[in-house]
Parts: sequence; structure tokens; C-alpha cells
Amino acid sequence: MISVRLRAACAILFSFVLALPVRAQSNDALAAQIASEGQQAMAQGRMVEAKASFEKLAKLEPSVAEVHAALAAICFKLKDYEKAVSEIQTAKKLKPGLPRLDSLLGLSLAELNRFDEALPKLERGFEQSTDKVTQRLCGLQLLRAYTGLNRDSDAVKTSLELNRLYPDDPEVLYHTGRIYGNYAYIVMEKLHDKARGSVWMFQAQGEANESQKNYDAAIIAFNHVLQIDPKRPGIHYRLGRVYLSRFNDSHKDEDREAAKREFLAELEVYPGNGNAAYELAQFAADDGNMNEARSQYEALVTRFPDFEQALVGLGGVYLQIHLEAQAIPVLERATKLNADDEVAWYRLAQAQRTTGNREAAQRSLEKFRKLYAIASVVRSPVAADEVTPQQLGPDAHP
Repeated sequence: MISVRLRAACAILFSFVLALPVRAQSNDALAAQIASEGQQAMAQGRMVEAKASFEKLAKLEPSVAEVHAALAAICFKLKDYEKAVSEIQTAKKLKPGLPRLDSLLGLSLAELNRFDEALPKLERGFEQSTDKVTQRLCGLQLLRAYTGLNRDSDAVKTSLELNRLYPDDPEVLYHTGRIYGNYAYIVMEKLHDKARGSVWMFQAQGEANESQKNYDAAIIAFNHVLQIDPKRPGIHYRLGRVYLSRFNDSHKDEDREAAKREFLAELEVYPGNGNAAYELAQFAADDGNMNEARSQYEALVTRFPDFEQALVGLGGVYLQIHLEAQAIPVLERATKLNADDEVAWYRLAQAQRTTGNREAAQRSLEKFRKLYAIASVVRSPVAADEVTPQQLGPDAHP
């Protein structure tokens, strides 16, 4: 079960409490003084002192709902959730329309793992609150509640909405990522139980082993798929990617040749697999067979004009065979499709410089240098189902 850190939980609640007209109904000077001291302590983060002050005030002014609401917020901050629930319930009886108490009650009940009671309040807070902080907190606690109640599909739906609302929030990303991972595990376990020995089970095993770089196990699993369904599209391509990944680690020529055979086999099963055609074109370029590589890349970008990596590959081939003028429009299109591709910008700068457009070449080179500096610090791993990205050659000079 996930645990939500609620350091920000009281930010909105305290701003609400500090704005409450907590005044002594009896005009008692002592009560007014205690209220002032309690609000000041709360504003300064001295929660234990604030709690003591508002407990005194609650005894002096037991019928003032705002006093109990303030005490509830303080108790929540101090993680005294039972007391928080009690004070919220008292405040609601005294003044049912007091704002935001339902959300605070839902958050408190969730912290006590009383998910059935918390759920409707958290759902309202997440779906209806106009305050972003309250909405975010209710959403995070909803993940705990749904998980605790084994409502995994609802947890996933809430995760998707949280990601939409807070796409760059690290805490949201962490907890929603765990939800997705947990749900994927549950589904895969069900697949294992219900369809052991099926083509889907072996394909899932292959993909899982591939992502973990357990290449031997991945090869075995994907070959099991082909034994069951020899014409299944995509499997030879995945096998080719596994062999190619193993070649990049071990540098054994037999793995590279096996990868090439699998990509060719994929095109026999499914001629429309552009990724397999791309890998074969890249093999030809790496082997120095530039005419073959040119022919394959040109056919590929004719069929898939937005295949950015293929455009970069074709641009590289044009540079190799001194067709720089033809490389420029190809590489310009690649940079429009993916403005963050450092290789595309570098090759474009080369082509522009060779054709005499030094001003454009300098702009492209500056763009390349910025991207290269960023990529040298953080380089994203290539996903198992992506094509092999174009690489800067050894002659590249940032």
C-alpha cells in the first residue's frame, strides 16, 4: 500500500483556519487572548503550542464551530487523526456549511485506513474542489483508498487524471508510477494463471526479459511464440532487437548476423514493418554499403515520410556519398519532426557548411551543442521496442 506524504496538506487548511473569525462570543478578554495566541503559534509552525491554546479555547467557547475546525487542522498536522476526526464532526454539527471540512475529514479518515468512510469525501474533494492543493491531496489519498479496497482499476483511472492535472509533480509521478506497476503486475499474474502456455504469456515473458536485459530467456520466450504462431507479426523484429542488444554488449558477430536474419524474417512475415526495414538499412550503412543503404532508406521514407530516424539515416548516407545538397531538405524535415535530435542538427550543420551556407551551419551547430551538452549529462535509455537511434560518428566535434 502506498503512503502519501502530506507535508503540504495543511497549507491550504491553515490559510483557511487563519482566516476564520475565531472570536469569543462572550466578549471574554481571556478567550480573545487565547485565540490570538493560538493563531499566532499556528502561523509560526508551533503546532504543539497552537493545539494547547485551541484546546483551552474550545473549553471556553465550546459552541464556536471555527474553534473546533482550527483544532482539527492542528491535530491533522500533528498526525493525531482520531482527534482531528472528532473535532471535525463537532464543527460540522455546530455549523454544517463550514467550508473544506469534508475534504479534511476524508483525508483524516484515510490516514486511519477507514477507507470506506473516507472514499465519498475524497472523491468529492478530487472531482469538485476548485482549490488545486486540496484536489491534489484528495487525489493522492484516493490512490491509497482504492488500493486498500482492492479497487485497482479505479486507482489507475485516478492516476491517469492526476497525471493530466499535475504532469510535472514528482510526488504524483512517483505514486502513479507505483499504481501502474502494481496494476501491470496484477494483470500479468492473471494472464499467467488463466493462460499459461499461451502465445500471450510467452510474448509477455519475452518482453519482460528483454527489458531486464535477460537476453537468453527473452530469446527462448519469443521462439516459443513462433512455435505456436510462426506468422505472428512483430516477433521476429523483437528477436532481432534482442540479438542486436546482446551484440552491443558482447560484440559477438554471430549475434549481429542473427539480428539481421530476424529482421529479414520479419519482413517476410510482415513487409510493412518499417522498423525492421530501418534496421536493415542501418546495417547496410554500417557495413559501408552506401548504395544499398541509400536505396533502402529512400524506399522507407517514401513509404513513411515522418519516420524521423530514417530521415536522419538517409541524410547521413547522402553526406557519405557527397550529396550534401540532397541531405539538407531531408535533415531539415527531421529537425522539424524532432527538434531535440542532436544527430540531425549535427548532420544538417555539416551539409549546410559544405554547400557554403555558413550562417545556417553555425545556427545548426549551436543548436547541436546545446542539445549535446544536455544529453551528455542525462541520456535516456532506448526502449526495447524503439529502433536503433542514429549515432554521432567518431569525427563529430561538439
